[in-house]
Amino acid sequence: MAATIVSVINQKGGTGKTTTTINLGSALQHLGKRVLLIDLDPQANLSYSLGITEPACTLADVFTGQHSLAECIQERNGLFVAPGSNELVDIEISLVSQEEREKFLQQMLSGAKGYDYILIDCPPSLSLLTVNALAASHEVLIPLQMEVLTLQGLGQILNTVQQIKGTLNKKLKVKGIVVVMYDKRRKLSSEIEDYLKENIDEYIFQQRIRLNVKLAEAPSFGKSVIEYDASSYGAKDYIGLAKEFITVK
Repeated sequence: MAATIVSVINQKGGTGKTTTTINLGSALQHLGKRVLLIDLDPQANLSYSLGITEPACTLADVFTGQHSLAECIQERNGLFVAPGSNELVDIEISLVSQEEREKFLQQMLSGAKGYDYILIDCPPSLSLLTVNALAASHEVLIPLQMEVLTLQGLGQILNTVQQIKGTLNKKLKVKGIVVVMYDKRRKLSSEIEDYLKENIDEYIFQQRIRLNVKLAEAPSFGKSVIEYDASSYGAKDYIGLAKEFITVK
């Protein structure tokens, strides 16, 4: 059975996108799934957060044909990772003049066999790399902070998904919205959550990801929060999210 490919996107930086990609992937792996993480962000925060600082090859090398995807994949605590690098900025520029420039990642991932899930950590912008991710994906996962400005960004993301669905990928769908950095003490959090339920048709995961210092500490040790502290709220929340993620169709 082919892997389910999921783009984790938010066009705003600092929204928990990379944190969600890593820790949802780790949680799925702990539930017995085989998971490949694709670090498509030129900042390569996902790679760094898992202790991959000087990889022999990266996705940039795969895009240029210098290496195959299989050659670049590294294993970290049961997770498989295709590292990113800042050279992806140059790759994006070079793609502009290429035919079928939106389909390069799709072609690359077609050779990734033996995985249950492939999670793509997308750049925090609507770039050509992000379009490549959406064109290659079956589903979209949107991490969302309970902040007023994120609502405007959410509308842009949903519009983008619809545009890609209409032009490049008819099978693309929104898996759901994940509330991250949640603080139940803030009145604003509940107000925005109520607004989402009343105005957004997309699925909102019941499992919220609470603010947790362990989530912030884990990347310093090159680990997911589950590997770093399985008893933490962060680990428990992402395990809960993974269980719900598997059941939502």
